[in-house]
Amino acid sequence: MAGKVVLTGIKPTGIPHIGNYFGAIRPALGLADNFEARYFIADYHALNSVQDSATMRDYTYQIAATWIACGLDPKKVLLYRQSDVPETFELSTFLMAFTAKGLMNRAHAYKDAFSKNLEKGVDQDHEINMGLFTYPVLMAADILLFDTDLVPVGRDQKQHIEIACDIAQRINHNYGAELLRVPQPVISSTLDLIPGLDGRKMSKSYGNTIPLWLSSKELRKLLMKITTNSQGVEEVKDPDTCNIFALFKLFSTEEQQAELAARYRVGGLGWGHAKQALFEVVDAHLAPMREKYDALIADKAALDAILDEGASRARVISAATMGRLRKAAGLGR
Repeated sequence: MAGKVVLTGIKPTGIPHIGNYFGAIRPALGLADNFEARYFIADYHALNSVQDSATMRDYTYQIAATWIACGLDPKKVLLYRQSDVPETFELSTFLMAFTAKGLMNRAHAYKDAFSKNLEKGVDQDHEINMGLFTYPVLMAADILLFDTDLVPVGRDQKQHIEIACDIAQRINHNYGAELLRVPQPVISSTLDLIPGLDGRKMSKSYGNTIPLWLSSKELRKLLMKITTNSQGVEEVKDPDTCNIFALFKLFSTEEQQAELAARYRVGGLGWGHAKQALFEVVDAHLAPMREKYDALIADKAALDAILDEGASRARVISAATMGRLRKAAGLGR
């Protein structure tokens, strides 16, 4: 498909959850309808925190199967594993020569880890590896290698796109040519609106996620654990401040939302009733995709074939990018 290129990646650092689906996967699949889409599994990024080989493989397969179960067509959308494209790491090394250390010092993830160490009274670089410190450069390589125009991200990731732009512009200026395409962020606020089981933003770091591929029985059991206040059944409740209703809105029609909101406002609705209503719309939405996911995850050979084909297609693009840069920099013959 001619036109602008959109690219995004998901780290295989845990079981895919509802936050991943609404915050990243579904918006990305929507963009794929209008742009040339290149989506990847960021396993080298995950290596900073997932260092058990079996776990890494399992999470990688889960992310691949999730993309496809949610509607990605690998014949139309380029889907590949980051580690299958060695040009990514060649470009990362190239970019290092044009990246100011001060830029990395200001990266949010490093600053956050640095600050937490100071608060704990331990060495400022305690348990901070170079993978974390140079994470933005590897992310820039992911983006710049594939002639990316648009990168869908949450607000907390915007800085990474700005860093990629800064590095690309430095390189283009140095060699007097537009060797690298300068990307733009597509900011999504959806992820900020998805509450977890405890009402806080859904996040693996909080342990409050709702996994996508639970069985119906497991899903209902988990949803019944959502934190609520102590209001009784007969008390009037406010749907606009309720995390159960916030989740319900993601999966339901406007008609369903109006009906449940009315029940909140007249009383007679217990939290168990609200959670049951939530379970019914969530399960109805996920069930068809769950069936497809289960079939995909049971056939690892088929997933490998899809990822291998994606890697072959990805390397055609990545080799062209590195060819331009190597020639401009006087590297090799």
